[in-house]
Amino acid sequence: MATNRQQLILDIVRETGLVSVDDLVQRFAVTPQSIRKDLNLLCEKRLLTRTHGGARLASSVENMSYEARRVLASHHKLAIGQAVAKIIPDNASLFVNIGTTTEAVAQALLQHKQLMVITNNINVASLMRPYRHNQVIIASGEVRSSDGGIVGEAAVEFINQFKVDFAVIGTSAMDADGALLDFDYREVKVSQAIIANARHVILVADSTKHDRSAPVRIGHISQIDTFVTDRCPDKEFQRLLTRFDVSSIQTDGKVEL
Repeated sequence: MATNRQQLILDIVRETGLVSVDDLVQRFAVTPQSIRKDLNLLCEKRLLTRTHGGARLASSVENMSYEARRVLASHHKLAIGQAVAKIIPDNASLFVNIGTTTEAVAQALLQHKQLMVITNNINVASLMRPYRHNQVIIASGEVRSSDGGIVGEAAVEFINQFKVDFAVIGTSAMDADGALLDFDYREVKVSQAIIANARHVILVADSTKHDRSAPVRIGHISQIDTFVTDRCPDKEFQRLLTRFDVSSIQTDGKVEL
């Protein structure tokens, strides 16, 4: 029950930006101590930041912990991964960058044949390594301890050696003006190189990314060929997809068993 309540609290904060202990006590008919415990746990996971008498969405200049990102909207990420796997054929070359949604794509690609996968994500490389029918190439550079991402100028130079069929990229936040945003400028430079060296760029991002903010610009939705998400609630963002002829796939969280 507490876990379900915490997920509902997260949903409320995404809609309102801020919640108070008193309002949550009334909404869920539980004690203030229970609500404070929920908020403290969500803050420990860096999903929320405590305020006087309540909590708000986490900082726009610091990302959530890797584990918190991995479990957030995990069902939607699984569906997104399956949708992307239908786009990418066997015998293709592709980049897969850092992110828990891109890792879901890698999971969905495990049964593909004769892929060349170039990644700056140690988790993707570890996941795909045992499958000998695909080739996995990992970028050089600094390994970020928080999530196994490989970042920095060495990674950019490595990526610039290739020209591939597809790029699968994630983002930490999406603005209504079409900006794609992230937290680490070193990671962003790698993502920009990936976009520049792919013939078809696939952006994967669940709908919670519309509710978040980050300080570093990766690029713009106009640089994307296909956008795969669970849903796109932002009307202005939808208009941009149409304006720039970006193909949009919305899974509605439907996972194939």
